[in-house]
Amino acid sequence: MPAFDFDAAFRARPVILAPMEDVSDAAFRQVCRARGASLCVTEFVNVEGLLRGAKDAAHKIDLLPGDQPTAIQIYGADAPRLAEAAEVAQRSEPAYIDINCGCWVPKIARRGAGAGWLRDPSAMVAMAKMVVERVAPMPVTVKTRIGWGPESEMPIIDLARRLEDVGVRALTIHCRTAQMGHTGSADWSWAKKARDVVSIPVIVNGDVRSAEDALASLTSTGAAGAMVGRHANDHPWIFREARSLIDEGVTLAPPSPAERLALCREHLRLAAEERGALRAVRMLRRHWPGYLRGLHEGAALRRTLNATDDLDATLEHFERFEGQLSAHRAA
Repeated sequence: MPAFDFDAAFRARPVILAPMEDVSDAAFRQVCRARGASLCVTEFVNVEGLLRGAKDAAHKIDLLPGDQPTAIQIYGADAPRLAEAAEVAQRSEPAYIDINCGCWVPKIARRGAGAGWLRDPSAMVAMAKMVVERVAPMPVTVKTRIGWGPESEMPIIDLARRLEDVGVRALTIHCRTAQMGHTGSADWSWAKKARDVVSIPVIVNGDVRSAEDALASLTSTGAAGAMVGRHANDHPWIFREARSLIDEGVTLAPPSPAERLALCREHLRLAAEERGALRAVRMLRRHWPGYLRGLHEGAALRRTLNATDDLDATLEHFERFEGQLSAHRAA
């Protein structure tokens, strides 16, 4: 595969699959890439686990040939360890290395990792500089929040300038404070304010729930890309819908019942190959409400699926339901 062209990728205004723990694995990246996600980011990779050779961390950075372009996101509270882990991740030849400075979950942020870096922006900039220098010329990006909160003036504008100055190649801004978590509304105007003071790409994140949101976030901020997180869990078709609207101004029809059921089976089989049958069946329960939304008797199917741990039985439930759905449409 040709080398990843970082600048060209962001000139195309990508709609990017966000890093989400226990969601953005190789199986889900394949699902989303097949539906228009031109760029994906891995699950969070803990640097301590990666450096001690933990199986789970090693698996997260194991990028197969078809899993490109994908960035690897790392997180940790110690700058030298982050730099060392970035060098390990670099060997997997990702599109770029992304540093998680935005995870607000208390067990991570309280230890100084993730959004915990926002409590000391100068330390965050010094850490980013260390990582950039360690893996050069591989691009390094940072994903962060607009501030720790509840400041009236967020540090993101000055921080964006300083991160660019130390060689960070792009900045993804989740337009909430760390203290907000997922509550309240994302204020995209902060992405515009940051974009206005830097020349590197700024990616807008937070409350991108539809193709219309993706277009609006890019139009209102001038951002180089939009990142989709939680809504992709329910509706991975958002990527093709957003691309159509952004590139051609065309609103696509929603996925058909047949497409929804095909996705269920596809994702289940891919997840079983990656995670094992039992874990796949249980993990995908979080996706069924969105995947099956709007289908006749879909709620009843979900109840059945939630009570089933066997892979073959789950696939049989889908086959039986598809037959029932066809009979209902023919009636």
